[in-house]
Amino acid sequence: MRRPAVLLTLASIALLGATAVAVVKARQPEPAVALPPEPATVEAAPVATLPAVSSPAVGPLFAEGGHFCTASVVHSERGDVLLTAAHCIHNGEGGGYLTGLTFAPGYHDGIAPFGYWTVSDELVAPGWSSSSDPDLDVGFATAHQAGTTKSLESLVGANLLATGTPFEQPITLTGYPDDSEVPAVCQNTTTKQDTFQLRVDCAGFPTGTSGGPWVTEQNPQTRLGTVIGVIGGFEFGGADADTSYSSYFDTDVLALYRQTTART
Repeated sequence: MRRPAVLLTLASIALLGATAVAVVKARQPEPAVALPPEPATVEAAPVATLPAVSSPAVGPLFAEGGHFCTASVVHSERGDVLLTAAHCIHNGEGGGYLTGLTFAPGYHDGIAPFGYWTVSDELVAPGWSSSSDPDLDVGFATAHQAGTTKSLESLVGANLLATGTPFEQPITLTGYPDDSEVPAVCQNTTTKQDTFQLRVDCAGFPTGTSGGPWVTEQNPQTRLGTVIGVIGGFEFGGADADTSYSSYFDTDVLALYRQTTART
């Protein structure tokens, strides 16, 4: 599990009153969907651990002064949508949404170059909130900053969101370990764990890296690309710090994204 157990105690104090209803349906991969035109393709170096320089669109989530998970900005018309793991914002079966969270894009060495953004409008799939389905360990939220007239995306950029993509793709993986003030960054090729799970082998992604984006076709100048996964899913993202997992991005993830953008 890539999130500290102490957050479960925090979340139990601040649960939302509403209870989601489980929806049971057949889940099938769909053709790739990307928003909007994709950036130029960049070859990913196999099994490469990179310098600790994150994309400005990636940062840690904070609660009560410390960071505990990772999130990233995905493209939207309003420019305020965050992507992370469902277990970073909701405790799953029997639990509720975490409150009082903030996001610090581009965070490093104790510095938040774009400030701290309030996280709200969290949204996870009914299958996660009702039964902690590891195949639905994906969540969205919005980010706002008091006194800021510009959108988050206009300041830091955003990754495109894609669903129904191939299981094997070169990616750049980024996450913020709990005990580090700089991100872990690695490049490798994903593989298929099972029908609705991806896997990637990258060393040094322990607790705190949950929600970290799996970005393909990353532009080396902007460090932005297309996100096809987040650390989460099987074993809450992986019990081994050198192997990470992601729920497969399919129609359920696309539906969550559309719900989030429709209400912002």
